[in-house]
Amino acid sequence: MTHTRRRSRRSRVLVPSAALFVLAVAGCSDGGARPSVAVPTPSSEAAAGYCEKLHEELPETVDGLERNDPSPDSDLTAGWGDGAIVLRCGVPRPARMDDSQSKAVDADGVNWLLEQPDDADDGAGPRFTTTYRKAYVEVTLGTEYAHDITPLSAFAVPVKRTVPDSL
Repeated sequence: MTHTRRRSRRSRVLVPSAALFVLAVAGCSDGGARPSVAVPTPSSEAAAGYCEKLHEELPETVDGLERNDPSPDSDLTAGWGDGAIVLRCGVPRPARMDDSQSKAVDADGVNWLLEQPDDADDGAGPRFTTTYRKAYVEVTLGTEYAHDITPLSAFAVPVKRTVPDSL
């Protein structure tokens, strides 16, 4: 009988421990965490200054998505939704800008280089980088925007206001 009592006591101890473990793991999951992105290093102090000004001018919503800046906190990055739209300012000049076959779009007076994801980039949507600006601004869109540049319009006025033309 003593042997049975010990098992029963262990079972009672293990059941709450297992339940607490599950709760602890669930509490540590990143269910509501902000997406993480690499913070760029602007090419000059002037470019960093333009990016800081741009950060102050960015909208609170883009295409119906609330602002949810990625981690780590930086004046060089911003986001909307759960990573559906991510902006990075002060990125290096993309090599594709030298490619005469590269594609570009104009969104309300701001020119953007279009870079489609490679097949290796699972789940990545299109990436756009401003052209003819004193700081390069990159916007990455989720796959739901694979054929839709509508969100770029939300950045036209802030970019024109804060990042001067380079021509």
